[in-house]
Amino acid sequence: MSEPDRSSFSDEEYRFLRHVRFGELPPPVRPDERVELSETEPRRDYPEPVDNPDQRALGWGG
Repeated sequence: MSEPDRSSFSDEEYRFLRHVRFGELPPPVRPDERVELSETEPRRDYPEPVDNPDQRALGWGG
């Protein structure tokens, strides 16, 4: 199956294809519905160490 010639689509056709692929967008969030988020814990770059060999094997996928 070959790709259609993209230069032949109009803006309206692209709009329709996006709607078919992704569906309806959710409504935008109004300014009065927004909340300010603050981090409660610093970001971890690495997972917590695991001492249990069974849990360690699960983490390795084995």
